Amino acid sequence: MMRALVIAALALAVLAALLLAGNAWANARVWNARVEIRDEKIPAAFDGFVLCQVSDVHNEARGEGNAALLRALREAAPDLICITGDFLDSRRTDLDFALELAGQLAEIAPAVYVTGNHEARLKDLSALEAGLAALGVQVLRDGWMPLARGGEEIALLGLDDPGFSAGEDWTLAEGLDQTQARLSALLAQAGDRFSLVLSHRPELLPAYAEAGADLVLSGHAHGGQVRLPGIGGLFAPGQGILPRLTSGVHARGETRLVVSRGLGNSAFPLRVFNPPEIVTVTLRAGAEEEG
Repeated sequence: MMRALVIAALALAVLAALLLAGNAWANARVWNARVEIRDEKIPAAFDGFVLCQVSDVHNEARGEGNAALLRALREAAPDLICITGDFLDSRRTDLDFALELAGQLAEIAPAVYVTGNHEARLKDLSALEAGLAALGVQVLRDGWMPLARGGEEIALLGLDDPGFSAGEDWTLAEGLDQTQARLSALLAQAGDRFSLVLSHRPELLPAYAEAGADLVLSGHAHGGQVRLPGIGGLFAPGQGILPRLTSGVHARGETRLVVSRGLGNSAFPLRVFNPPEIVTVTLRAGAEEEG
């Protein structure tokens, strides 16, 4: 009996060591989650257009000099890099790090940036905005711009985190109402173009859908931080325990939401079965195939 218990304990110890080693190996890499979005509103000229989403960096390097992140992006060969908030971390803000990385991203492809809740905590982003502009990174703060390709256009929209206008203690109801109003106004300006919305918070999906967005890229949830097979993420800010919107593609009405697990960590320093990632989204023109 004692021998069996010892063997079982050793087996469990070996299994735990293997799991920890595998998790450490996975977290040392940058994974590429690949997604295709097909929509009849996407112009033919944008068929095959590649977006790479970089989210929740939190001033944290991936590889020495961000080599792992930059390698993953170069391999993806994007037409546009979308930075969806928490590029900085309010607890350990390093502006020089952020601007160095932004410059490296802009060398790979045109880049656009929107804020997250950590930028909202900082409030004064004038130095960051000026630095990004000098590097050629487009800053979209409750604004939009047309993206042109082959004589056709889609609309690129960027929303500020609600924390800028509603304060850090805003309620979900306030965030939904405010986001819907701001996004509806921008979509009205953008007209009937296919709309690509960059907005940090996935929990605001009902507002994105009510406003009529076509495609939204978000982050913020950190993949649920700890992910279990068959269950998914265990906790996400703004969604609580067993959150639904932590990774992958989600639909509400005609709106599709792509959620990145992100790259960095914030208050909780560990990822478990939840490796850092970029998301590569390929746009496809034409209606979805039936069946």
